Amino acid sequence: QVQLVESGGGLVQAGGSLGLSCAASGTIFSISAMAWHRQAPGKQRELVASIRRGGSTNYADSVKGRFTISRDNAKNTVYLQMNSLKPEDTAVYYCNAAVSSPPSGWAIYWGQGTQVTVSS
Repeated sequence: QVQLVESGGGLVQAGGSLGLSCAASGTIFSISAMAWHRQAPGKQRELVASIRRGGSTNYADSVKGRFTISRDNAKNTVYLQMNSLKPEDTAVYYCNAAVSSPPSGWAIYWGQGTQVTVSS
């Protein structure tokens, strides 16, 4: 069974920085795309940033220039560096990944979520 475990959330003042990490564990053949999503209270979950195995990235317009997604393929880990944080970035942040593992092959897995709170 594959598990994704996030870490690094917390409370920060507006303008500050936080780094998130998400490590995949279990019997893993390969990981394709990895991504971070977030869900604020009363809102739908939205894509924040994604990264392909080769390193190409995609960002939501609201975080471009402030957030950076990266990954370490050897460690099956994806990171999100968040700078110049705003109160509207407050949300539960979830990572997900497309993972190939036995016996089911490719599937999408989600982490449990980590709270990020930005105070004004």
